[in-house]
Amino acid sequence: MDMEDTVVYAIGDVHGCYKELLSLEEKIPLDGLQFRGRKIIVMLGDYIDRGPQSARVLDHLLAPPPKGFLRVCLAGNHEVAMLNYLDGYLSRDSWLAIGGRETLFSYGVDPERLSSLYASSDEVDRRIREVIPVDHIDFLRSLPVLLCSEKFVFVHAGIRPGIDLVAQDEQDLLNIRDEFFDAAHLLDRFVVHGHTPVDIPRLDGRRLDIDTGAFHTGRLTAVRIADKFGKLIFS
Repeated sequence: MDMEDTVVYAIGDVHGCYKELLSLEEKIPLDGLQFRGRKIIVMLGDYIDRGPQSARVLDHLLAPPPKGFLRVCLAGNHEVAMLNYLDGYLSRDSWLAIGGRETLFSYGVDPERLSSLYASSDEVDRRIREVIPVDHIDFLRSLPVLLCSEKFVFVHAGIRPGIDLVAQDEQDLLNIRDEFFDAAHLLDRFVVHGHTPVDIPRLDGRRLDIDTGAFHTGRLTAVRIADKFGKLIFS
């Protein structure tokens, strides 16, 4: 991505927090009035699970972005987990344990109620798969895992230091923590990411974590990057 004459607003893990996302999308265009040129919103993944309105968040991301902005949505590990469940690679219990229950509630589905109605676990899974809209599934399948420029990397969890970006393993981009954190001072670009909740985003070496745990703090965070300068914006 060419960031010349471009302002980027990266938004951390939404996790079903629809109202907080709307709040940010009211503040970002106001902040952007001071800039000319291209304006891009980069969503860092984990739109679903844990919070109350996952389905509504996906509907919103499928709709046009704020006027005058482009929007790029990256994949998070929770989107991949939902797809793995729908495709039969992850058990229902494993997905429910990491927040899938709240996602199903947002579609009007109570998995325990379904389990009491149908003796067959396969039938329960079939009923669940019928409820999830096709456009939501297609959207999740379309999500890239990385966006980068000459100076910045936008990714859900982080990158494995010492490995070229084109050779990064997708599992690392979606899940890495300690190996990435420990080498933050060795990075050759600034990495903006989420995945690991923090109280207040602070620059650590060349990485900035903007996941402020919106589903339990009520605070969704964005960072505006213009040239090499950043500013935090909270819902």
